[in-house]
Amino acid sequence: MPSGFTIGQLAKAVGVNLQTIRFYERVRLLKPLARLPSRYRVYGKEEVQRLVFIKRAQTLGFTLKEVADLLNLRVKGQGTCTNVKRKTEEKLRAVEAKIRQLRHIARTLGQLLEACDSGQTTDACPILKSLAGEGEMLNRSKSYLSVQSRKTKKR
Repeated sequence: MPSGFTIGQLAKAVGVNLQTIRFYERVRLLKPLARLPSRYRVYGKEEVQRLVFIKRAQTLGFTLKEVADLLNLRVKGQGTCTNVKRKTEEKLRAVEAKIRQLRHIARTLGQLLEACDSGQTTDACPILKSLAGEGEMLNRSKSYLSVQSRKTKKR
């Protein structure tokens, strides 16, 4: 019997659920070391490290596609960090653009809240009017966000 971790032990060791591990197997991010005659999956230390890598990369905002690219670079091991650095710089730019978008959304929500007189009836509510397209504030916000989104996609 190969020594290693069962799927349950792996899940517990890394702090994920079984479905996450099965999903990563389906999308070919993770592969069991072996299968027992009972069809139980067995994972080794390398699979534990790979799963930790996946979860840490996701925590930093990398998509599963980006994680797969990074894992491929890691496995090849013959190149330099140039590609990894470039991918990380791209992710940083995307995160910074998202932060700008979120700050703009926060400002717009704050302006909507300031415009609201909670004593008004809902048919005169500036927040509801803005969401329905009757207010100028949300239209400006929507325009700003679409411009920012196009800028991010060009990079």
